[in-house]
Amino acid sequence: MRRLYSLILYFLTPLVLLRLAWRGLRAPDYWRRWPERFGFFPAPARSGAIWVHAVSVGEFQAALPLIKALMARYPSAPLVVTTTTPTGSARVKAALGDAVFHVYVPYDLPGAVSRFLDRIRPQVAMIMETELWPNLFHGCRQRGIPVILANARLSERSAAGYRRIAGLTRQTLACITVIAAQGEADAQRLISLGADAARLRVTGNIKFDIALPLDLDEQADALRRDLGATRPVWIAASTHEGEDEVILAAHALVRQRLPDALLMLVPRHPERFARVAQLARKQGYGIVLRSERRPCDRAAAVFIGDSMGELMLFYAAADAAFVGGSLIASGGHNMLEPAALGLPVITGPHTFNFAQIGQMLIEAGAARQVSDARELAEVVIDCLHDANLRLSMGEKGRQIVAQNRGALEGLVEMIAGHVPLLR
Repeated sequence: MRRLYSLILYFLTPLVLLRLAWRGLRAPDYWRRWPERFGFFPAPARSGAIWVHAVSVGEFQAALPLIKALMARYPSAPLVVTTTTPTGSARVKAALGDAVFHVYVPYDLPGAVSRFLDRIRPQVAMIMETELWPNLFHGCRQRGIPVILANARLSERSAAGYRRIAGLTRQTLACITVIAAQGEADAQRLISLGADAARLRVTGNIKFDIALPLDLDEQADALRRDLGATRPVWIAASTHEGEDEVILAAHALVRQRLPDALLMLVPRHPERFARVAQLARKQGYGIVLRSERRPCDRAAAVFIGDSMGELMLFYAAADAAFVGGSLIASGGHNMLEPAALGLPVITGPHTFNFAQIGQMLIEAGAARQVSDARELAEVVIDCLHDANLRLSMGEKGRQIVAQNRGALEGLVEMIAGHVPLLR
């Protein structure tokens, strides 16, 4: 089945390249460094690397504490970090600089995988969340490279997709040395797809092990002064195409009750920054761009977060947070970041990527779910108007995060126990 899969991939490669070119029209970074996606790049100076793969920004942010813990525990081991997207690449470079070797992970073609592994020569591969690549995992097994599926999650929706190619999924899971699952439900879904229960551990979700920058409060105070220290501020973070119109409509309703309210609107992808700013202008909002580095005057109703790597700062400067990717069927984004900062959290109905986290926060009273502009506006108004509600929801969120910390340490210990070369 893997050979048939590879043959299909080779036939589809021209379409993949066309898609890469198309995406480059909106994000020119997709046009750069494309040979890396086929395994063509200068090899790092040293072999025997610890290799960590994180698809994009969200996965890398979750992996960052793990990467830093591994760097501290194994200071002599070189570290390779791969991503799939340019935004993920930018975050790796911003957060780790030259401390790691960064390259795009190759397409799952046998030749590209072989070139990649020949150049990297890792001693262990750690794949974040649930990225199952048949040829990549098979290539690691052929070379005796242990594969660890770290912080693994698998929604029922994703599991249903893998069941359609059950034979290939079983073959791929058989190449994994050990799986560290976020929760029992994730573990059971993986076992139902063919994962070996003896190689699977439930270690918890390392996203709870959020490390806040020491100077975050100081930076947030400075930003809040620029936004308006006394005006109510809410953030709509990591928004996707199709959500911004709903959010701006909600903000109009919010300002009917709280005329001085400011919305911090932060699109998920940088290629959308200009379009979202234009949309806000067309709807009559006065806007300020983060890239302008100027204070918001009273005429400004929307602050556009057109920068990368500052989302935690934006959260810290807000009074309430809507987490995007959830009003459309994208699966949502990390609700633990605003919760860790003591913000009331608001989400849409589509949170299948963070189902367990969302359920925990909602049941604890730390988050509320909305489905349209009117409901979003009502919850935002409640949170901005009622300080006691805001503080209560925020404290419950902090408690959820604090009570579930510890997965990172357990994962690092599990890695050491299952990979003798790192002992």
